[in-house]
Amino acid sequence: MLNIDDLKIIKKYDKSDMLGVIEAFADQCRAAKAIGMDLNLPDSFRREYKNIVCTGMGGSAIGADIIRSYITDEARIPLSVNRNYTLPNFVGSSSLVIASSYSGNTEETISAYKDASAKGASIIVITSGGQLQEMAGRDGNPVVIIPKGFAPRCALGYSSLTLLILLSKIGIVKDKSRDIDEAIGVLEWLKDEKVGHAVSRKKNPAKYIADSLHLKFPVIYASQGHLDSVVTRWRGELSENAKVLSSGHLFPEMNHNEIVGWENPKSLLEDFVAVMLRDAGDHPRNSRRIDVTEKILEKNKFKVLEVCSFGKGLLARIFSLIYIGDFTSFYLSILNGIDPTPVDRIDYLKKELAKG
Repeated sequence: MLNIDDLKIIKKYDKSDMLGVIEAFADQCRAAKAIGMDLNLPDSFRREYKNIVCTGMGGSAIGADIIRSYITDEARIPLSVNRNYTLPNFVGSSSLVIASSYSGNTEETISAYKDASAKGASIIVITSGGQLQEMAGRDGNPVVIIPKGFAPRCALGYSSLTLLILLSKIGIVKDKSRDIDEAIGVLEWLKDEKVGHAVSRKKNPAKYIADSLHLKFPVIYASQGHLDSVVTRWRGELSENAKVLSSGHLFPEMNHNEIVGWENPKSLLEDFVAVMLRDAGDHPRNSRRIDVTEKILEKNKFKVLEVCSFGKGLLARIFSLIYIGDFTSFYLSILNGIDPTPVDRIDYLKKELAKG
């Protein structure tokens, strides 16, 4: 097994410095906060909406998912995330649609933007440029410009925190400046003390998890509510960075079906590892369910890993679990002998689809 404490080995595979991008995540979040705070929305957008729909794909949609999970107990109106060419039928003149595409050229998001226009919805765009910026400028819709130069999945701070501040400015949630600052502090602490490259494998939970998942099939679990989007993020990063297939489910629903499935096919299940994402804010009954589920799996000789959140506030705790997962996927990519940055199959799909 490769030594992921050895920076020379990491640099051999990490040709685009994904490690540097991940380790600078706190700085990105700080910059995202500044962009959001500088945003001046037209007064016409500060009004009552019946619903908000964030539309996007991949790395541009996960930021919206995370904020949806974070504000679910506070938002006065429904906020949903749309990953499709069209929008739900309930979208209309009383809806706010936030179209997020890092490149500005995502075909599904461009199509959904046009659908939002046809339905008479209010529209705000989050992008680094491209066709979406041009369309919004032509139509007179506000655009939140975020910096270019990142893989979409690596721009999570920009896609999530600018959205959160935007929602506070239109009155959907309270000001979240202190929560964002706490999250940034927790991210910096995690990098320096827990999961950054300088922390050795013996003391580094992300390196330990990556070792445990090497040549295995991860199944990511968490509680329904605030962590559903974190499971999605873990799966996405394992796929794009480590080029690893994984699965995921949520409690309590997992206990009503999937727990029985950990029985067959036995020859494949030997290589399955359960990863339990745990948070102090989990519903007490879900916490108990996770405890019992771990006992069932361990009794049947399955490896179970626990990943606990850090921080006091909910935003910090969510971001801490995300950050541990991002580092885990990076270290696993090195163990797999793979450059984490390229996503050749996605690039091929886009080229083929562009042909018509």
